[in-house]
Amino acid sequence: MNSYKIRQIFERSYQNYSAQNQYQSDVQWKAAHSILNCKSGRLGVNLTQCKDCGHVEIHNNSCRNRNCPNCQAVLKEFWVDKRKAEVIDTPYFHVVFTLPHQLNPLIYCNQKLLYGLLHRCCSETLLELSDDKKWLGATPGIIQVLHTWNQELGYHVHMHCIISGGGLTKDGKLRRSSGNFFIRTEVLREKFKGKYMAHLSSLYEKGSLTFSSSCGKLRNSYHWKEWKNKLYEMDWCPYIKETFNGFGNAIEYLGRYTHKIAISNSRILSVSEDTVTFSARGKKPGEPRRQITLKHTEFIRRYLMHVLPPGFQKIRYYGFLNNRYKTRNLKLIFTLQGHQRFKAKYTNLSMAELLKAVWNLNIHICPECGCSNMRHIGRTYGSS
Repeated sequence: MNSYKIRQIFERSYQNYSAQNQYQSDVQWKAAHSILNCKSGRLGVNLTQCKDCGHVEIHNNSCRNRNCPNCQAVLKEFWVDKRKAEVIDTPYFHVVFTLPHQLNPLIYCNQKLLYGLLHRCCSETLLELSDDKKWLGATPGIIQVLHTWNQELGYHVHMHCIISGGGLTKDGKLRRSSGNFFIRTEVLREKFKGKYMAHLSSLYEKGSLTFSSSCGKLRNSYHWKEWKNKLYEMDWCPYIKETFNGFGNAIEYLGRYTHKIAISNSRILSVSEDTVTFSARGKKPGEPRRQITLKHTEFIRRYLMHVLPPGFQKIRYYGFLNNRYKTRNLKLIFTLQGHQRFKAKYTNLSMAELLKAVWNLNIHICPECGCSNMRHIGRTYGSS
């Protein structure tokens, strides 16, 4: 049951939550029902049988929903393996861009539009400054991952960016930075803030924004201008979270973020009849971990708040990792540096081979007699 604590909460209280919150988006409804049905047998099962002793194992199917806490580990391993094969010999940096909380109501009712704008402004900020010879004079590779939560499951919109400390110059040469991040933080801050606010103002003037009751007064141009001026005066704080000189370490590290959801089962400490207690980091570095207790319905509300719009790509690639030109760019870079440091190991592996390679789990071994002769004999399909 340890792996299904979040499902426990949904099983006990999702019906009550739905009665209290009649409006849920289709994607939130689908996420909730995926969590409820994952590995329950309602999505069907696969059957394996030992050819030696005849023992039969029943394996409940997973939902594969990107919001499910049980379905991310395998996807993460495949992702990390592919990205490591794209690592070049330069330092790597972890940069985080955070939006002021005053933007939250507007962002939440314009999620697809304003999450996309955040991706755009982060990438343009990093690429334009990197292109300047004052800072790097080359186009780096950038991987961006959107997160919308904090440790309490509150709404906290921010972007994790892994950026290579080197890249291709306009004349096709490889330029490498030193071990220190090559753009000053205050320069990043002003560029990013200016870009986001300029694009946001343009969307307002075009009538592209939706206003819920929580930000309805912004429809009034006077209130909009006043609110916008306050945002300009605020200190937007991008920061350099980590610096990596161990090349592949950056990708292993980013793997923690790419397929992460708002909270994992491992953080759930206890589930009672109507409350859940989970752990959270201290509010400041060095402070001890905290315990937070919520009613089930409030936990579900916060959890579903972080379900992204359908089809939204939370992971995006820029610079020399731009999907259209990535293969050509990497071929040139590996030629210039004289080698490719990492190769993908899992690309052609079956699921059984991946489980053995990563977790040393051999699904062909019979738990009854210990021989290596478990074979797939059939499947049933669920009705949910």
